[in-house]
Amino acid sequence: METKQKTLNRLTLDMQLRGLTENTQESYIRHVGKFLDFSGKQADEITEVDVRAYLIHLMREGKLATSSINLRNSAIRFFFAVTLNKTLNYLQLPRFKKQRTLPVILSRDETQNLIQCFCPNIKHKAMFLLAYGGGMRVSEIANLRTQDIDSKTMRIFVRGGKGGKDRYTILSHECLRALREYWSLYRPKHPERWLFLGAKNTKILPDSISFAFKSCLKSSGITKDASIHSLRHGFATHLLEDGATIFQIKELLGHTSLSSTTIYLHLADTMDGVVSPADRFVTYA
Repeated sequence: METKQKTLNRLTLDMQLRGLTENTQESYIRHVGKFLDFSGKQADEITEVDVRAYLIHLMREGKLATSSINLRNSAIRFFFAVTLNKTLNYLQLPRFKKQRTLPVILSRDETQNLIQCFCPNIKHKAMFLLAYGGGMRVSEIANLRTQDIDSKTMRIFVRGGKGGKDRYTILSHECLRALREYWSLYRPKHPERWLFLGAKNTKILPDSISFAFKSCLKSSGITKDASIHSLRHGFATHLLEDGATIFQIKELLGHTSLSSTTIYLHLADTMDGVVSPADRFVTYA
């Protein structure tokens, strides 16, 4: 009888052999672990019926976005096909159609007020400024090492972003000031030189950063359903409003496809000087 941990260890090895990113590995381990707990069965006893029941449970629970359920679906599919070497009828386990909804962003004033007035912890302030000032994902912030901050060129090296891609992004002067203050107070020490440490002197978890953001958002009185990712959206949107090209923003965000970046065309306020044709009607005496 194989324990749950041994099963997950096999899954880890399968992912490592295929070169999946560390973030993907952590995500798949977490989601497959929850699925195994839900089924209450040994791995070799699980069937397609159990997978379907789990996905229906997630859908009816109503706490997850469709994209989050799709991610869990992908993790379980990989687990079955590779680790268990079992085939699934994917017609019985469909993915949700991707919804093209506009993300929530904070205005410039809301962003400044949140970070400068309702974020008393300098570590949290530095992390939020990395998201807003450099357009970094929360997982990328958690993975930062001290050597990734280059104050001479005012750039940040983002290693192993989404899809395992490295890139550079902007280091704002405001963020650099916050990072220097954070460093002088905390002096984080770790053999792998993680910039931000969490509990037990280990690398900070993305969920911890997200929780800190939600706490500051609540204190600020802002009622928008924003998340730490909203700061990344704000970075792209406000850059576009300030004259940056969509191609520059694509590179800074680390998008593979330009279509992922064009969503910010719908968020940016580009209506300055635009007059509705209805307001050009000729007025007759």
